[in-house]
Amino acid sequence: MLELLQPRGGDKIIDVGTGSCWQTALLARVAGPTGKIFAADRIRDLLEQGKENIKKYAFGNIDFLCADATNGLAEQAPFDKIIAAAAGEAMPSAWLKQLKVGGRIVAPIKSSIWLYIKKSDVEFEKQEYPGFAFVPLVKE
Repeated sequence: MLELLQPRGGDKIIDVGTGSCWQTALLARVAGPTGKIFAADRIRDLLEQGKENIKKYAFGNIDFLCADATNGLAEQAPFDKIIAAAAGEAMPSAWLKQLKVGGRIVAPIKSSIWLYIKKSDVEFEKQEYPGFAFVPLVKE
């Protein structure tokens, strides 16, 4: 998924469903000191555990948010990249709106991983990679 996301130095990224913060740490390293990672998880205990996992690295470019980011993070938008570790039924429209033109979203939808590349304010290139299973994006 990170390969599809293509994170770069200076990127502003939402990591939705940050969990253990493994992916967050990789994103923070790649984005570097000029980048910003918004690590969001709706489960406070899981977010706290993830923060503990990576605190020794003192990245300084991560904002941890106990939040349901299915509606994105409008106050911090626009974003260069958005990545999610939980599957929804469809791509959240808020993510599409909050992504910069040229930006990328990598997220599971049902049993596929999807890559969306924003070509204009209303046009997206979409690529599907089927055959995966993820936890659900929203509570059932």
